[in-house]
Amino acid sequence: MPEYTYNAVAMDGTKKRGRLAAPDVPQLAALLSEAGLFLVDQRVIDDKSKQKKLKTVEVADFCRQLAAMLSSGITLIRAMMIIAERDAKPHVKRVYEAVIDELRRGLPLSEAMAAQGKAFPELLISMIHAGENSGGMDTVASKMAETYDKQHKLDSKIQSASIYPIILVVMIIAVIIVLFTFVIPQFQTMFESMVLPLPTQIMMSISHFLVNYWFLVILGIVLIVAVFAAALQQPGPKRRADKLVLKMPKVGKLMQIVVTARFARTLSSLYVSGIPMIQALNIVRNTVGNSYIESQFDDVITALGNGGTLSQSLSIVDGFDRKLISTIRIGEESGRLESMLESIADQYDYDSEMATQRLVALMEPTMIIVMAAVVAVVIISVLLPMFSMYESIGA
Repeated sequence: MPEYTYNAVAMDGTKKRGRLAAPDVPQLAALLSEAGLFLVDQRVIDDKSKQKKLKTVEVADFCRQLAAMLSSGITLIRAMMIIAERDAKPHVKRVYEAVIDELRRGLPLSEAMAAQGKAFPELLISMIHAGENSGGMDTVASKMAETYDKQHKLDSKIQSASIYPIILVVMIIAVIIVLFTFVIPQFQTMFESMVLPLPTQIMMSISHFLVNYWFLVILGIVLIVAVFAAALQQPGPKRRADKLVLKMPKVGKLMQIVVTARFARTLSSLYVSGIPMIQALNIVRNTVGNSYIESQFDDVITALGNGGTLSQSLSIVDGFDRKLISTIRIGEESGRLESMLESIADQYDYDSEMATQRLVALMEPTMIIVMAAVVAVVIISVLLPMFSMYESIGA
């Protein structure tokens, strides 16, 4: 069912704007009429642009340009037109042009951005809305540009650090394929009339299966990946997988630091903008990036609503680094919660970078040892029958 943005007029002449799903325009008019509204005009929300999510670096660039132009006194629509003209990426330009259309219809920027569905992060929409209410939208946009810049830099560092381990994994797989499909079959004729040791028999059986039934191996891998990917789309398995990641040795600690840094920085941005804490927690829960932690926020919000402090409420969350709670408690006691949240977010960014480097430093020799072990096992399995043959000749 399509969703529309509409302009309508109430019985007393008051103008109303909003969004509503309806099968078609006549049904939309009928639904509004039942609510005492008369439809003036409408626009269907484009589902294609609605589903195109902007990358973190694109969001940061948007916020930076918007802040610069608004602080220079350029009107909002003119600023959006300049931003749309500057961006050469078609999918980004379409999102900006859709926002401009909504602005021309009289919607505020936050609602125009929300009308694009998943294109803009919920956090940014909420912050822009807070800026509209306070009259400091340029300041909010500048703050969010800094936030998304830091998030992009952290994500980029983690991705860059993971490149070398991925290359090593690919090399290990390539070496195994070469050994079992090209090297070991060369010895098959030599070993046909011999009684082979168990390790050699196993290696020869694996090699025979890979050479003759490689398509079954590929099919099996595709099926496993497909089943695993489908399972992760379900809330239960996804939550258990995210919990497992947080509990893994070394990797779990890194992920705890990353999600804690993301939580602290996002909450700091919301808090400084004057958004109520319960509303801020409802927003920030969707930015953590771990469904296991997100599932615990209902209890956090309930505890906070029952009169608990933020530090007490967050202490029930399993998955955050424990230093977060003590830092928030100090901020509450000193009345400097805003600065403490921002400070600990910066500290966690640094900690996550260091933890990533340590993890990569540990993974590199581990993977090299694994590759060496695989090669050694194959070589020993090939040499064992040859030693037996030489002993028989010597006897």
